[in-house]
Amino acid sequence: MTLLEAGRVCIKKYGRDAGCRAVITAVESNGFVRVATSERTKERKCNPAHLEFLNEKIDPSNKETLMKTLGITEKRAAPSTTSKTQASAPKARAAK
Repeated sequence: MTLLEAGRVCIKKYGRDAGCRAVITAVESNGFVRVATSERTKERKCNPAHLEFLNEKIDPSNKETLMKTLGITEKRAAPSTTSKTQASAPKARAAK
């Protein structure tokens, strides 16, 4: 079992996302890994020395499992409260 593999769940130790759960989405050839965190779901390049590896592994291509593992819930669109009224229509000018 290797630690640097896609799907490995870990915790970021340093940086802006320190203390957040992360999932390795890809391993790059230069020694860095691509991770998605619970703070920022956009994939970021990360040094593996900044990660604490957990004994969990998921399928990173499955977005539903990825979001569930990171603890992210989908945001639902707020209901539209705009209503069309005639009060907002411009008033007609009287002819002189």
